[in-house]
Amino acid sequence: MELFIKIILENECQEKILDTHCFLLYDGIGDEMEKIVEQAYLYDFYGELLTHHQRKVYEDFVLNDFSLSEIAEKQGISRQGVHDLIKRCNKILEEYEDKLKLVEKFIITKERVCKILQIAEEFQQQNGKLEQIKEIENLSTEILKEL
Repeated sequence: MELFIKIILENECQEKILDTHCFLLYDGIGDEMEKIVEQAYLYDFYGELLTHHQRKVYEDFVLNDFSLSEIAEKQGISRQGVHDLIKRCNKILEEYEDKLKLVEKFIITKERVCKILQIAEEFQQQNGKLEQIKEIENLSTEILKEL
């Protein structure tokens, strides 16, 4: 799952690129934040494949940032039960990604389209307004919105 986030070291602070439009700066708690971003991506792509109960618990933990105790009380199960369920959901979602690679393909596609857009913008700045470049920019922007 190494494609989720690139790490760039700069001025003793790490910058994690989540995508080309969203940056997150952190000191020290990066591994935890990286895990949350990874879980969110996996849930976005494969969450519908979980049961209703699994989805509710997982959403509360990952997306709503509820504690295990809060979720346990809300769902009427033990704190340990919530922990085990979240762990099981993570494993299920990671297995889907290992087999289908949808998140990996999404990130690679997004990076490539952003690179195309960047090249088109640089080319346009050097050579003035060209219709083909404008069309490339429009297509790239459309693809990025759809992703």
